[in-house]
Amino acid sequence: MRLVSGQLGPDPVKVLILSLGFWAITFLWLTLAISPLKRLTGITELMRYRRMLGLYCWFYASLHLLAVAHFLLAWDAAIFAEEFSERPYMAVGIIAWLLLLPLGLSSNRWAIKKLGRRWKRLHQLVYVISLCVLLHFFWLVRSDYSEVLVYALLLLVLLGERLWLFFKRKRLQAN
Repeated sequence: MRLVSGQLGPDPVKVLILSLGFWAITFLWLTLAISPLKRLTGITELMRYRRMLGLYCWFYASLHLLAVAHFLLAWDAAIFAEEFSERPYMAVGIIAWLLLLPLGLSSNRWAIKKLGRRWKRLHQLVYVISLCVLLHFFWLVRSDYSEVLVYALLLLVLLGERLWLFFKRKRLQAN
């Protein structure tokens, strides 16, 4: 709506790219929050939304990447090479998207059935992706790290809960 009414400020491309990135990371964190929320609340119906949220993350991350390629890099390989070498956050962001790609492509019933147990193993890449995304965001910010800190703390809670559960299961198996 703000785009149509011309309310995106002096740099609408920056607002667009940052907004797409915001929604990608938000949907990624929401996807990661589903399992702990289910364990905390006992509401198993939440699991039905996890794949959809993950696909929203992939969608917005793809739009974010396309907006950067179109508006900032103008689809020019020389500009890309220069920006890529000068801005490490671009490399980490591209790595995160490349790791997200097989997750998005395999988030359908056919792939789940075809991959079997390997599907779950593949989708554990989400943990590496979340760390890459956080690093991408951290390197992108130049002054006020408060928003990055909020996302980092949320990720610490989300991944910390999983680590705690993992070690708890290992301890129970050892006994």
